Amino acid sequence: MALDKKKIIGKKEFSFRGQSLDELKKLDIREFAKLLKSNEKRTALRQYDELHKFLITCNNKLAKNKQIKTHLRHLVVVPNMVGMRINVYSGKAFIPVDIIPEMLGHRLGEFSPTRTKVKHGSAGVGATRSSASRSVK
Repeated sequence: MALDKKKIIGKKEFSFRGQSLDELKKLDIREFAKLLKSNEKRTALRQYDELHKFLITCNNKLAKNKQIKTHLRHLVVVPNMVGMRINVYSGKAFIPVDIIPEMLGHRLGEFSPTRTKVKHGSAGVGATRSSASRSVK
């Protein structure tokens, strides 16, 4: 009896607004948008054509075993994207993002940071008073 409870408690299935991932993948983008919060719902409904085109190109690239690269940081993550690896442009480089179920309803740009931590090195020649008198050579 105790072992059965541990098995049930140990594995938790993902659900989004009370629906499993399989049920969400069967939904259309417009139907999924109804489950989102207001701002993301509005964005997903307005981006329907753009999201649909993006998913078609993603599926075509996956069929050819090519990488998926995009500059579209504003796209809302929908259930059909789950499991894909999308390279999202950060302004400098493409950062690979593995789409997991917990990302549903967020935007692609949230997972590709545009700013990095500043790493200060040592001061260059002429940057301090003691090095001002040294020659550049």
